[in-house]
Amino acid sequence: MSRINPTPVERKFDEGRLSQVLVAPIISEKATRIGEKQNQVMFKVLRDATKPEIKAAVELMFKVEVASVSTSIQKGKVKRFGRSIGRRDHVKKAFVALKPGQELNFSGEAA
Repeated sequence: MSRINPTPVERKFDEGRLSQVLVAPIISEKATRIGEKQNQVMFKVLRDATKPEIKAAVELMFKVEVASVSTSIQKGKVKRFGRSIGRRDHVKKAFVALKPGQELNFSGEAA
């Protein structure tokens, strides 16, 4: 197995790690609009999660086929808490595109 860039057949993930990669689904107006138009689902994921890990986690947990994964990191806002200034945590979002004919219910079943 090549240590630099393993092929998808060689790539194995730990199921314990995959169960922790997806933090929460993002349910918002933007996420709903993306889901309807482009058959995508948004998730909040761990900041050190990779795209192949996210794809494997979604396929394992929801039993659907994933076409592609896009990620973005949302920087935490600087906020005031009384006299002190604080900052919210950075958040990594994953936009998961499902293959045609696939649908994801958050009850954990494929349609």
